[in-house]
Parts: sequence; C-alpha cells; structure tokens
Amino acid sequence: MKKLQFTRREFIGAAAGAGVLAKIGAGQRKKGAGAIDRFALVARHNPVLRKFEPLSPLSVGNGEFAFTCDVTGLQTFPELYENAMPLCTMSQWGWHSKPMPESLKDKEFQWTDYDTFGRRVPYQTGRTGQQELYDYLRENPHRLHLGRIGLKLVKADGTEAEPEDVTGIEQKLDLWTGVIESRFKFEGKDVLVRTAAHPTLDALAVSIESPLVGEGKLAVRFAFPYGSPSMQAADWEQPDKHESKFVARLGERAEIERTLDADSYFMAVEWPAGARLDPEKPHHFVLKSSGAGKYEFVAAFSPNRPLANLPNAAAAFAAAADYRQRFWARGAAVEISETADKRAFELERRIVLSQYLTAINCAGSLPPQETGLTTNSWYGKFHLEMHWWHAAHFALWNRVEMLEKSLDYYNRILPSAREKAKKQGYEGVRWPKMTDASGRDSPSPIGPLLIWQQPHPIFYAELVYLNRPTRATLLKFKQIVEETAAFMASFAHLDERTNRFVLGPPVIPAQENHPARETWNPTFELEYWRWALDKANAWRARLKLKRNAQWDDVVARLAPLPVKDGVYLAHENCPQTFTERNSDHPSMLAAYGVLPGEKVDRETMRRTLQKVMKEWKWDDTWGWDYPMTAMTAARLGEPATAIDALLLDTPKNHYAANGHNYQRPNLPLYLPGNGGLLYAIALMAAGWKDAPNGNAPGFPKDWKVRAEGFDAAIFNRL
Repeated sequence: MKKLQFTRREFIGAAAGAGVLAKIGAGQRKKGAGAIDRFALVARHNPVLRKFEPLSPLSVGNGEFAFTCDVTGLQTFPELYENAMPLCTMSQWGWHSKPMPESLKDKEFQWTDYDTFGRRVPYQTGRTGQQELYDYLRENPHRLHLGRIGLKLVKADGTEAEPEDVTGIEQKLDLWTGVIESRFKFEGKDVLVRTAAHPTLDALAVSIESPLVGEGKLAVRFAFPYGSPSMQAADWEQPDKHESKFVARLGERAEIERTLDADSYFMAVEWPAGARLDPEKPHHFVLKSSGAGKYEFVAAFSPNRPLANLPNAAAAFAAAADYRQRFWARGAAVEISETADKRAFELERRIVLSQYLTAINCAGSLPPQETGLTTNSWYGKFHLEMHWWHAAHFALWNRVEMLEKSLDYYNRILPSAREKAKKQGYEGVRWPKMTDASGRDSPSPIGPLLIWQQPHPIFYAELVYLNRPTRATLLKFKQIVEETAAFMASFAHLDERTNRFVLGPPVIPAQENHPARETWNPTFELEYWRWALDKANAWRARLKLKRNAQWDDVVARLAPLPVKDGVYLAHENCPQTFTERNSDHPSMLAAYGVLPGEKVDRETMRRTLQKVMKEWKWDDTWGWDYPMTAMTAARLGEPATAIDALLLDTPKNHYAANGHNYQRPNLPLYLPGNGGLLYAIALMAAGWKDAPNGNAPGFPKDWKVRAEGFDAAIFNRL
C-alpha cells in the first residue's frame, strides 16, 4: 500500500475524514521534524493477555456505554472475575432502584445541625436512629449491569466448558481501532472472537469464527440479572423480582424488554440469516447459528424501544475503528520511550492506556463514577470532587468536547443545588458530593461537609473558554459561574476580630481525615477560593459587566495559607504538621500544582513537598495523589521529583496490564488516577504560566520528550 502523507492540519484534525483515517496504519506517519509516529506510539502499548487475568479484563466503549470481557472476548466465565474486577455491561442511563420499604415511606431524613459561627446549619450526616433510611438513600439508585453476553461452549460429553478447557489464549486490544481480538482453542478447535462498541450507539458488535459453530458446540448466551448496589451491579439470585420477555421476534431480529420494579429498558439483537435466538430459562436466551463457521451479531441496549434498524456487525466495526483513529489523530500526544531511564517506557504505557480508559469511561453525558462504566463503586454513584480528576485533562489534550459533554449536568441540577444552599442559609448553589443523575446528595458523615468540589465548575468553564474564547462560551456558563461564586462568597465567614474571611468550621478538607468541627482554613481550599472568585470576576469583565465587589472583598481579606514549622498545613487548626495525620491526600500540595498558587510561597511549598515525599504514608493514599504531587514538583522546578512521584512503587500506584489503577479489593480500578496522570503529563510536557523556557519543562533534561497537539496559549494561562 502506498504510504499516505498528511499535513499537520490534516492529521490533527478538521480535514481528517473517515475515508482518510481508515487508511492510517503501521509505518504511516505525519511528516515533520521530530514528529510523532502516532500509530507506533499507540500500538506498542496494545494490551495482550495470554491467560485469565481477573484484575485485567479488557473493555470497549464510547463514553456512554461500555462492555468488559474475559479472554474469550465476551463474558463467558464471569465467576473468575466476580471478586476481582467483575465483568459488566453498563451505560450512563442504566440505573435501578429497589422499592423503598413500607417502613420508610413516611420518613424524612433528619439532617444534623452544626454550629457555624452561632448559626445552626443542617447537613445530612447523621445515621443515629435512621440507619435503614441512611442506607437506602446511599444505595439507591444504583448503576445496573444491563446484561451478560457470553459464549456457550459445549464439550463432547455434552457438558459446558470450564475455564481450564480454554487453551492457547491470545487476546489483544487494538487501541488504534478499539477492537478486542480474542484467539483461543477449545477441544483442539480454533476460536476467533472480535468485539467492539459502536461509537454513537449503546451497542456491541461481535464476530465469531470457529468450526465449532457449524458443529453446534458454540453459541452465544444472553443473561439478565436483577439490580444490585454491589460492585458486581447484579443480583443473579432473585429471578422472581424482574422480567425478561420478547416484545418482537421476527427473522434476523429480536427485542427483549427488561422490567425491574419501576425501571425498564430494552435490548435488541440483529444477526445475519442462519441464526435464531431462543429462550433457555428465565432471563437466559441463546443465539445459535447453523452457519458453517462464522456468525456475527449486534446487540443494542436502550431505555426506550431500540432503533428500528441497527447497523450490521461489519458497519459497526468500521465505525468503531474510524472513531478511535480520529481520537488518536486529533488529540495531543507525548512520546518518551526513547529516554534512557528504564522507567520511561512504563510511564508512556500508562499515558497511552489512560487516554483510552478515560475516553471510554469518563467522556459521557454524566460525571463518571470512580470506576466509570467498568464496574460499580459507591453503588455506581459519582463523586463531584473527583470529576476534575476524571475529565479536566481532556481540555488540555485537545479534546475539550469530551469534558464539555458532561458539563450540561450542572445546569440540569441547578434547582436542587440552589435549594440545598438556601436550606443551609447560603446564596447561590451548593454542589453535591456523592450523587446520581438527580443531583440529590447522598448522606454521609464526610461527603456533605466537603467544599473542594464547589469551585470545580468555574475551573471547567475556564478550561472551555481557554479552548474556545467566544461570547457564546461566556454566555453558556455565565449562570453556573455566577451562582457558584455566590455560594463561595457567602460561605466565607468574616471574622470581625481578625478582619479576615475564613472557611469553616465545620468543614472537611480534601484530606478527609480531619474532624469537621475542629477544622478551618484548609490550605488547598483557601487557594481555590481565591482563584475561583477571581476567575468569576474575570468572567464578568469579559462580558462587560461590573466586577462583583463582594467577591473582590472576600479575595482581598481571605485568611492566609496556614504555615507551621516552615511547611504548609492541611488546615489552620492542625495539632501537628505531619506527625499524626500524614495519610490520605497530601492536599496542601494542590495549592501549587493543581492551581498556579498566586499566594503560595515557593520555598515554603518546596519544604512541604520534601517533607511529604519523605514522611507521607504512601500506602494509605489514593491514585490521584501521585500526579498531584508531580505537578507541585514540576512547578517548583524539581522534575526528577515529579517523575519519582508519578512512579512511586506503592500499592495505590500500581497500573495493571489493562492500564487500570488498582486501589483495593473492592476498588480494583480508579480512574481519577488515570485522569490525574494525564493532566500532570500535559502540564509537564507543555508548560505553565512562568514555566522555564525549553522543551517539556516539567521533565528532567536528560529525558527525550516529544509532545505535539497541545495549545501553548492554554498552558500559559494555567
């Protein structure tokens, strides 16, 4: 094949049409001095599995829908994964609520009052006397495993296959096309399964080739569970509590309606001639083909009756490949594998895989849960303080639309966020912490007392504006910015004695192991309050509106960042520096790393960083703490420390073969770690305001770093 040559404009984006990108392949690179061979960069990190790896199943998805499979390319042996990383089929709309017990229907959750400078402010933190209601509100709604799709492999003796019957395994996720290719042998016969998610439909395309098809020993089973708030998002022991029935069944198509209590959805399946879908037992259906050795199908899920005509498998595979190639071609890229430091290849692997994983899990119409669309965490609900770590990086990697898609959510929940602020006696909107599509905050002894999610929407709006500096952008986010800032200004309390505005008590900082009633003026939150209120007034100035004097006053008289023994504290009332609570998030670092830290003293922060690196209990942290620390080190001109932080050898900083950031048994993946890594890498590669001149200022000088597709104008204002 003749090698194609592209201009920078053609390769990066606007003119890269489907017919062109479908032809980009190995050895075909855009031309130019030091340019990155993007296909080679991506392809060398394709995950390849040669055995069952319960903590590293592979997934396909599009941000709205995802499917996770075992080494057969489908969900054939889910029992191996149930207590590791469960195999789920998930969507943004797929939720279930168990019926509220009769004993709770007339009860209202009782909020707990906290003294706030002589005023009683209610928070939904208490469980005493209402544990059952507390649990119900936390667990419902929960995200739902829409349905298991697996192979039915029948041995010569008529029994079904066990995992040990599958041999010769070689499974590869082709990151460039988003297709999983799974090869294995069953009773000496070859099987090839190809799996992909359609880019715009909640649909899975599957192609199967094997002589076992014609022998009647290989079929496909569809099975549907009842809902569960568990990590598995499925309850297979309650067949009488839900219904699965055909609502259409004609020719090469069938539709199944699913009903679970007050919730319902549909699955449609289409296949070529020569196959048939039949019921096997309640909630189980089997698709059998009479073909000689190959058959394909597309299965689509929908909250309403599915599309009348689904694309065939070939069209779905082509659409998936075109979409994923566009993703890699249009976004930014960083290549570091030619660096002599042996850690560079592993870091590059994490960078590439993190782009794929956040794209399929964190780029949908809702903020993502911490395990995305892969499996359940915290009942499938999402944490708005984590939204930044999941998705802010998209705006730096020339993929701002992937962030912007989820930002409409904040407009949708404005009424409930406004009502919460009003109930607590504040102006504007108070954003929830742990929530779902409704925007209702879940009760918790910690979550409702956090405040660091409050400035996030202003940060997101600023990221969109830096990518798209138009009046339309300003108007789109005006209300969000205004009402967010209004809450922040009213939350800050003027201490008449010291003539300063203070944050809390009560408040729980990002480092959550501090009691709310004994905590005030957390370092990161203080700096974030300054930054966001100043940006909110800058937003008004862009719209030719008068600056808000109250916001300026809060910024001018906000309490200084707390310091003791020459280092920054987590908050002003810390009893010690790091001797007692040096676990969880070292969030004081974020004031000069995540943020530009205009009120930060660099040498004080340098001492803080050094103390954190030396004394922090890294085994008791979270995945985003490592990129957070790296960003602080980079801004301080300590790139070697930044690399050390990104690659610290701790249980919470492990990245599995599939690229997922493992945390603990009930949290086998943690996408804030992946998203945080990408934000840190962008900053380190492209620079920041007042960064030193030269290539990749956040990396050590002896590292060979090539970066392209980043917009310097954005980074110069971060």
